[in-house]
Amino acid sequence: MKRRDFLKTSVVAGAALSLNFDGLQAALTSDTTAVEAVPDLVAVMGGEPEAMLDKALEALGGIEKYIKKGQKVVIKPNIGWDRTPELAGNTNPLLVKALVKRCLSAGASKVTVFDHTCDDWQKCYKSSGIEAAVKEAGGIVLPGNDEKYYKTITVPGGLKIKEARIHEALLDADAWINVPILKNHGGAKLSCAMKNLMGIVWDRRVFHSNDLQQCIADLCTWQKKPVLNIVDAYRMMHQNGPQGRSAADVATIKSLLASSDIVAIDTAALGLFNQVKKLDMAAVGHIGKGESLKIGSTDLSKLNIKRIKI
Repeated sequence: MKRRDFLKTSVVAGAALSLNFDGLQAALTSDTTAVEAVPDLVAVMGGEPEAMLDKALEALGGIEKYIKKGQKVVIKPNIGWDRTPELAGNTNPLLVKALVKRCLSAGASKVTVFDHTCDDWQKCYKSSGIEAAVKEAGGIVLPGNDEKYYKTITVPGGLKIKEARIHEALLDADAWINVPILKNHGGAKLSCAMKNLMGIVWDRRVFHSNDLQQCIADLCTWQKKPVLNIVDAYRMMHQNGPQGRSAADVATIKSLLASSDIVAIDTAALGLFNQVKKLDMAAVGHIGKGESLKIGSTDLSKLNIKRIKI
């Protein structure tokens, strides 16, 4: 890394760490003190990926709430790019590893991890550290690089997309967990939980040629929704996404969000992103379009949100 890139990265990361919890607390305004109930959304900050995951799962009622004994489970991280973890192009491998272990400990009969990558899939799986992490945890990695793996499903709630070809691992699964990394994206402006579903389909050209923001929201209406969304924001690419160019594009903010509401978690993630680089909600059109399609809420003030600082 060049010295000027290192210094720039350090300044950005330091600013984010000094602001993230208080800033997100302001962004996630809700009354969570009146009743100690299972939260709709959990925000954890200040820890390592595995520790933050455990805090979030504990607050939500445990992994057993989402994964049952004997189930075939799919974990869908972002593994789209031939990038190392430090460049924040893909989901943190330590988070994926911990989640595979938690699903197996809950009694899952099989835990499969895949993504339809943008770069060469073998390089992405290796460089990201995710392939090794999954195997060490006892999970299975599958490629998503061939059309033979995909089958057509209907998207009844879609406005622009009425059908899509989905990876067979998801069709065969009893439950799946969506585990994106939070980052900047040139086209969608923000890549998070909703955008991560583009990695479960074969033909993404229709998304980019036919109102990308609406298509992202449309796909999220597919009836087989993730039982849980877990957003990795340990490192966050705040510019030049989705691939990134150097460490100067990355801020280390040591954060994690978890919720079953895919619209709410992207809304909260936008609030977190905005502490490093300002991005208007209107620019991230798929979030509001998702709410219009009734797949979740952007009104965080009406949700029970639990904030945990490690």
